[in-house]
Amino acid sequence: MGKPTSIKTTEEVRDRLRILAAERGTTITELLEELATRELTRAEREERALQAARELGVEYTDQVQQAGQEAWAKIRAHQGGAAA
Repeated sequence: MGKPTSIKTTEEVRDRLRILAAERGTTITELLEELATRELTRAEREERALQAARELGVEYTDQVQQAGQEAWAKIRAHQGGAAA
């Protein structure tokens, strides 16, 4: 584990993180670590998309990329999440 640091946030966010961590039987630090390792960066998502296209034998063109982004946006919308 790396050197500890602090993150500035609002009291409301801190309190929510504390509740979420407690409900999971963990700490805020471990909760944030789980989130940070679970979520992919844009570069990681792009690399996974390229790899999936190769495995499917599909050329990863701008059109394929756009279609994929639109599909995921629709999926997130139906799940009640923001389309990022």
